Amino acid sequence: MADKEIAVSVNGIHKEFILPQNKNTTFKQTVVNIVKKNNKVTQKTLDGVSFDIRKGDFFGIVGRNGSGKSTLLKLIAGVYTPTAGNIEVHGGLTPFIELGVGFNPELSGRDNVYLNGALLGFTRDQMTEMYDEIVEFAELAPFMEQKLKNYSSGMQVRLAFSIAIKAKNDVLIFDEVLAVGDEAFQRKCLDVFERYKAEGQTVVLVTHDMEQVRRFCTRAVLIHDGKVKKIGNPKEVADKYSKLNQEQINQETAERNKSIEESSAGLKASLSGKNDLTQYVSGQPLRLHFSWNANVQPGSVIVNLYKNTGEYIVGLSVPNEYLAQGQVDLEISPKLGLGKHFFTIEMYNENGGLVGDIYHAAEFIVADAKFESMGSWSGLLAIDHSWN
Repeated sequence: MADKEIAVSVNGIHKEFILPQNKNTTFKQTVVNIVKKNNKVTQKTLDGVSFDIRKGDFFGIVGRNGSGKSTLLKLIAGVYTPTAGNIEVHGGLTPFIELGVGFNPELSGRDNVYLNGALLGFTRDQMTEMYDEIVEFAELAPFMEQKLKNYSSGMQVRLAFSIAIKAKNDVLIFDEVLAVGDEAFQRKCLDVFERYKAEGQTVVLVTHDMEQVRRFCTRAVLIHDGKVKKIGNPKEVADKYSKLNQEQINQETAERNKSIEESSAGLKASLSGKNDLTQYVSGQPLRLHFSWNANVQPGSVIVNLYKNTGEYIVGLSVPNEYLAQGQVDLEISPKLGLGKHFFTIEMYNENGGLVGDIYHAAEFIVADAKFESMGSWSGLLAIDHSWN
């Protein structure tokens, strides 16, 4: 790239792993397998991946689980050696790629700060200068003399992240840094990302959160089945990832919606809409059809709507006049935020006892929100409002 210097250059990377098929768990098996051919399978993880990360890029790497992202990061960090191709890193690199890497659980938090610094190429004097800031950011001052094995996973993440950002190098790599940690810690991470973007710090971010990609990244790449599927504009890459991810989700959801396991009351449900949608545009009508055994006379039936991450959105009771029918349709047009959602159905007798339920009665994913107010709100759902 003539307009900017290159920070990381990934050229034609291939990575294969040899997977032995015979396990030697006993001495006899070891002797037998010396004589017997030990069949091996080659697993191809990356297949000709190439891209450049320019200095000052906030570069996103996205892809479904098993796509090769983690392997690619470890190759960039020097943990793995490529089967073919080469990677050039211009400048120092600090990887935050896996919880616990570079930590010794038998050492104290203090000792692990110096150990991590040494692994990153810093001298003891340099780490001493940074030590107080690292501890202050991690908010772990009372625990620094304790052994790391007594830390919670969240405490370890805070310490590792603090070391990574204070012992700052030319290139910083973060792999799912917000996957562990409380809300306050996540906000601090996002504040740091905002600052890095403003300062032009070179950052490589791996995440499944496409909102982070759209918010922070200046460029991004989508890895799928070990190959580059798309590279460039982060919004376009994020949209491509969402569609790719939804193909599998829609298939699984459609199968689940067509065949729901019956409960003790014979409850079964299906979701339909325009073209029997499982991929849904916010604000569009949805119809949930469900039925139960004719000999069951429920006292009440409750339909609940949840976001897949657990947030409870709304609960609706079937009117009494419909309870004797044995089947009912619920039609709604909710203005929901992006993401996966599901219905639950609960049936109770006249005494309030549970007689049947379906936890995932029907699932759907809000993949788009094509109404004008989208982009001006965030959260679980849109509400009518005005500004004066």
